[in-house]
Amino acid sequence: MPTPDAPSSLRNLGPRMDQMLREVGIDTVADLRALGAEEAWHRLRFRFGRRVTRVALYALDGALTDRDWRYLPEDRLAILKTLKG
Repeated sequence: MPTPDAPSSLRNLGPRMDQMLREVGIDTVADLRALGAEEAWHRLRFRFGRRVTRVALYALDGALTDRDWRYLPEDRLAILKTLKG
């Protein structure tokens, strides 16, 4: 079970994402909120390459907005789809 301040305490994120986020300096939910989904995803892509897919970006964004990543609003998805990684 994740600690209350671990990113995996949020929806969409699990222990593997916790580990990966720690490797890029994101240890807590507060760290993730301070950076935002986009910057966190860019850091993950820089460190892990294409193993970190766009779905990870959607999962991070959904985690920060407390919604299932599959149901992000279309306008938000349109913005996220424009990001280069």
